[in-house]
Amino acid sequence: MVKGGIIKNTVIAILFVVFFVLVFSIVRIIKEDDQAVYNPDQQNPEGDKKIKIGFSLGTLKEERWIKDRDILMAKARELGADIIVQNANNDDQDQLKQVEYLLEQDIDVLIIVPNDLNKAANAVEMAKKQGVPVISYDRLVLKANVDLYITFDNVMVGQLMAERIVDTMGTGNLLIINGAKSDNNTNMIKQGYDSVLQPLVKEGKINVVDEEWAADWLKEYAFKVVDEALQKKTKINAVIAGNDSLAEGAIEALSEHRLSGKVTVIGQDADLTACQRIVEGTQLMTIYKPIDKLAEATVQMAVKLVKNEPIMVDKTINDGLYNVRYYVLDPIAVDKENIDDTIIRDGFHPKDEVYRN
Repeated sequence: MVKGGIIKNTVIAILFVVFFVLVFSIVRIIKEDDQAVYNPDQQNPEGDKKIKIGFSLGTLKEERWIKDRDILMAKARELGADIIVQNANNDDQDQLKQVEYLLEQDIDVLIIVPNDLNKAANAVEMAKKQGVPVISYDRLVLKANVDLYITFDNVMVGQLMAERIVDTMGTGNLLIINGAKSDNNTNMIKQGYDSVLQPLVKEGKINVVDEEWAADWLKEYAFKVVDEALQKKTKINAVIAGNDSLAEGAIEALSEHRLSGKVTVIGQDADLTACQRIVEGTQLMTIYKPIDKLAEATVQMAVKLVKNEPIMVDKTINDGLYNVRYYVLDPIAVDKENIDDTIIRDGFHPKDEVYRN
């Protein structure tokens, strides 16, 4: 019995030692994992300190900004950078507070989609005071002297819209629903379509029955504008909408009056629902922006700014006070004829989703 007790005690002692070793190992692994996630001096595979990017979005209400966020985050991680994302939900003060938060996280570079073209200059100023370079992403911050403005050619967006309207309707009544006045892109798009439309307006070939600006790009406002015009018995041959969300609001109003598919509607951003409407025939065209190219170029240039490497950008644009570096990509007009060879081929939207209805 004594011998059996000794063996039992020995087994218990061995099991206790094994248990202690396992617990110690697990605790050590957890601590190492915590350091891997939270250690600000974490190194990337090349041995350099990981670059930390702050990404401040004015909104995520439209589908396109969700795509921008997701693609930009993926591109940042591919290059071995960390990225912290903040969304201001169309609130200027929230965006300012969120940029303060990002700077408190010791970001190396700030990428900002301004909610307001003027008020966001305060956020840029804060970053610059801390020596943090700033990239104005897709929307330009005015009078702020950002280190780089990167976008698609918004003037060309307006030109493509107007050219297709003219080709389709020839002559007639046009309703224009612009985006928010707080977004400088709206001004640039207007500059583009005005360059095409104004000569025809002066000749009497095109009649602009109304031109409105939708605060915060709300599609409900587009619905209201179109609905009220139709209730007044205003004849509408075509609608230029500042983006696909506004186009959706316009088409919903047209549908209420049994005019869906009978009035030419054009938007931009290639939202999935817009692509579905194009193949169904209720929206004529959208402007496609290959966001993956924009996001990849943005992250690459953000890394170069942090490392003080040269950025090969020849163009500049005036922000109201300063000439800032301007990296611009071309947008693509997409309709039913080329949607397969552009949006679907690029994987921007899957074919089964576009043709779902």
